[in-house]
Amino acid sequence: MHLKKVTFKNKEGQELVGRLELPVDGHPHNYVIFAHCFTCNKNLLAVKNIGKSLSSKGFAVLRFDFTGLGESEGDFEDTNFSGNVEDLVAAAEFLKDQYKAPSLLIGHSLGGAAVIFAADKIPSVRAIATIGAPSNPVHVQHLLKSSIEEIKSEGLATVNLSGRDFTIKKQFLDDLESKSLPETAKRLRKPLLIMHSPLDLTVGIKNAEEIYIAAHHPKSFVSLDDADHLLSDKKDSVYAGMVIAGWAERYLEIPKSAPLKTQHQVAASLDMEDGFTTQMKVGNHYMLADEPESFGGNDFGPSPYELVSAGLSACTAMTIQMYAKRKQWDVQNVEVHTSYSKTHAQDCEDCESPSSKIDTFDREIKLIGDLDQKQKDRILQIADKCPVHRTLHNETQVITKLLESSA
Repeated sequence: MHLKKVTFKNKEGQELVGRLELPVDGHPHNYVIFAHCFTCNKNLLAVKNIGKSLSSKGFAVLRFDFTGLGESEGDFEDTNFSGNVEDLVAAAEFLKDQYKAPSLLIGHSLGGAAVIFAADKIPSVRAIATIGAPSNPVHVQHLLKSSIEEIKSEGLATVNLSGRDFTIKKQFLDDLESKSLPETAKRLRKPLLIMHSPLDLTVGIKNAEEIYIAAHHPKSFVSLDDADHLLSDKKDSVYAGMVIAGWAERYLEIPKSAPLKTQHQVAASLDMEDGFTTQMKVGNHYMLADEPESFGGNDFGPSPYELVSAGLSACTAMTIQMYAKRKQWDVQNVEVHTSYSKTHAQDCEDCESPSSKIDTFDREIKLIGDLDQKQKDRILQIADKCPVHRTLHNETQVITKLLESSA
């Protein structure tokens, strides 16, 4: 991915700070704004994982700190829910002026409620997704229940949320109580995806039901099973991002065959902070590559050698079917199972010692169809003639040069 630090002004002229995550080729097909949860910030792990999942599918994702949080200017105690909505509108204006108007809004928790209100004010938005969102902003008051009376009587109170102290003023509560999310959702008339965990102890699953009932079709609900409210387990946030990307394709304009924005067929991009999780653009397709957890990776995608094995398996299957069709043989299905390892060399005249090991691809082929033994034997011979197989056996070269950075 390409990660850019961006800044823009809110309604009050204060500077908000965000990160714009671009796909590996730097040419997104759609822009997305992500709204984080109450008192969270743009760097929450779940937010970053969802952004990576979307950018791997060609989206650009803007995640930023609301006023008074993270790196953004302003005092949190002077903000309110309406201010969060206005921040989202400001973010949309920034994208429209500098890049392209956003077509998708995603919100987590109270950010989910905020994107529903904001979508009503951003004409370019064509779809909205919420994750663990309350059915009304006033739901946040239960997080402040021990201080509600103090806030109402004294005008403000210091509240400890997730180990941090925040000053909450009465105007924040008053603003929450003035908002009706069901009415806004009913008026919205834009595709809505509601994601929620039935085990969410912070915002109960009943909230998802209430939003769903209020909204008009097209609307969808996806259960996040055993996820917690903050999607602390990486697999939950990655899953959420992938589901949103797939769902949104039905409602957004996405080129079916975008031209390759590189001189090469494949591009890979890896930031210092991402471990082994690598953004890939393979032809016109986006994906992730990674290493297994046992090797220190996140297992978010196939490993480099698994990708090589995948190429051999796919090429073998294609070659066999192409040959069988030409011969008019009955091959209803072909499965090719391939694994890579280094094994002790067999029949290697040039091995320096008996303990030498060579790169080995173990390939097993399963054929379904009405074939005699002679046909099966011939198909095994043809498998060895697939182009990738021949490339692996031929002498190859890799010519490497350094590209100048555009940053």
